[in-house]
Amino acid sequence: MGDRASCRFRTVCVFCGSSAGKRRVFGDAALDLGRELVTRGVDLVYGGGSIGLMGLVARTVLDGGRRVVGVIPRALMPVEILGESVGEVKVVSDMHERKAEMARRSEAFIALPGGYGTMEELLEMITWSQLGIHNKPVGLLNVDGYYDTLLALFDKGAREGFINPDCTHILVSAPTATELLTKMEEYTRSHQEVAPTTSWEISDLGYTKAPPADG
Repeated sequence: MGDRASCRFRTVCVFCGSSAGKRRVFGDAALDLGRELVTRGVDLVYGGGSIGLMGLVARTVLDGGRRVVGVIPRALMPVEILGESVGEVKVVSDMHERKAEMARRSEAFIALPGGYGTMEELLEMITWSQLGIHNKPVGLLNVDGYYDTLLALFDKGAREGFINPDCTHILVSAPTATELLTKMEEYTRSHQEVAPTTSWEISDLGYTKAPPADG
């Protein structure tokens, strides 16, 4: 697997579109991300679909010999799984359970280009980090500037006083998979969470709270 097979993360959750987009650059980026995960020895958790960018990432990781777990609401199975499923499939009841299960199984999150659903998943993981629900890195693969305007909106939110400037560092962004994963491995939380992680009812969100250390 190469010199970079050892990675800080064992499992990464990837949010991305069930569409492949109109330009080849998006599909190429999904394939590159899948190959980079394989190179680093990382397993994949994703939305469970076999189409669009989801399918490209999942097949690449699975073909590379890594574990792939898809989490999908039962209602979306006829829409997002065409033909054979990719890897293991965990069927859940709704979108909230889907996000919680994906978060529970993952040590970091990456968003590829996508639509409303992808952006909503990305923003929820950013929000959970801000609140102190998790301290896992959140990455944005900004393919060909796709997310430039979203990043500019976050900066404007900070300038206008709606986003704590310290929290703009929650999101790690880069134009390539290699650069993004490297930056995510170097990530440390620098913002003050709204409430300590231990104060949240973690089980309600699908997390497993670690027992306190002895002594």
